Amino acid sequence: MSKKGRVLVAMSGGIDSSLAAVLLHEQGYEVVGITMKTWDYASSGGSKKETGCCSLDSINDARNIAVDLGFPHLILDIRNEFGDYVIDHFTNEYLDGRTPNPCVLCNTHIKWDALLRRADKLDCEYIATGHYANIREENGRYVISKGIDEGKDQSYALWGVSQQSLSRTILPLGQLYKSQIREMAIERGFVELVNKSESYEICFVPDNDYRGFLKRRVPELEEKVDGGDFILEDGTVVGKHKGYPFYTIGQRKGLGIALGYPVYVTGIDKNNNRVVLGTVKDLEKNGMIVNQLTLQKYADMKGKPLETITKVRYNHEGAPARIEQVSDHEIKVWFHEEVSAIAPGQAAVFYEGDDMIGGGWIKSSFKWQENEEGIIVENSALPSLK
Repeated sequence: MSKKGRVLVAMSGGIDSSLAAVLLHEQGYEVVGITMKTWDYASSGGSKKETGCCSLDSINDARNIAVDLGFPHLILDIRNEFGDYVIDHFTNEYLDGRTPNPCVLCNTHIKWDALLRRADKLDCEYIATGHYANIREENGRYVISKGIDEGKDQSYALWGVSQQSLSRTILPLGQLYKSQIREMAIERGFVELVNKSESYEICFVPDNDYRGFLKRRVPELEEKVDGGDFILEDGTVVGKHKGYPFYTIGQRKGLGIALGYPVYVTGIDKNNNRVVLGTVKDLEKNGMIVNQLTLQKYADMKGKPLETITKVRYNHEGAPARIEQVSDHEIKVWFHEEVSAIAPGQAAVFYEGDDMIGGGWIKSSFKWQENEEGIIVENSALPSLK
């Protein structure tokens, strides 16, 4: 047994998770590699060749690293658990007129739990992944902070990991840049990892066609929702669409409608199968409600409004906002500037400097402004702030 302890490393076969395992091995940990099979591509019905973290090639790549370095490698089949939770949630969110984020859900509710259960069976004190983020203990809390490589920071995807899980998690890449990882791989003879393309698609939608996936997943869906109304913000009907689940907030391309000026999806009314269209200004809101909270840096924030940088999607740079916890599971957000395309169903994550305060799922958005008495007035119909 290593003096540093035994660690179960999630290995997707890509360069990041592979180097995480390599570095921990070199640091003296007793490493056990594990690759999780989350999805069977043959059952997806997509047209794209099997690639990504669940493919046979990726499993073999991860195993080859383990064989080269002399540590064990296991395959964990979590397809049933993944399908029941992540894929059902993905499907149901679109049917509810929302825009899901299955990768965050998988990280926080499937992979970490699955890793820890297997770690316990294998007598591993720790688990590790190749995420670009950092963890530290402070004031009795485990706090995630951004990785130093801002272009690769993945802290956003980890907001839902519990304190108990974080207490046993190691993130070896948080203090490294992607360029350093590539150099390390080359120095150690893993040139094929550097040349391997990285997949950014949803693993169970390898052809990146979520509409096709929904149609295959829900028989007769297309027939049931086709022919609803496109409406403007004032309710004017301007055309017919192909079904509300096939549109997302902020979408411009593929609408199949011409109004003489650019229009975007600004709202989805699933009860009446209507899709709301508006201008780019209509997309902008400066407030939102976030629920299903997971707090990390602080155990509770009730009565303690905080100034933050808040991200409304993974590739959002973040915007200044004041947040206030209004219940055990809900936070209200007042942005100091308008934010475009806030989509219910996406994750919102709150930062204090580089530290993650926590996050949750976007429930709704609104507009607000101060009246002459300095009192905040909230109204979704208010004009855009100047």
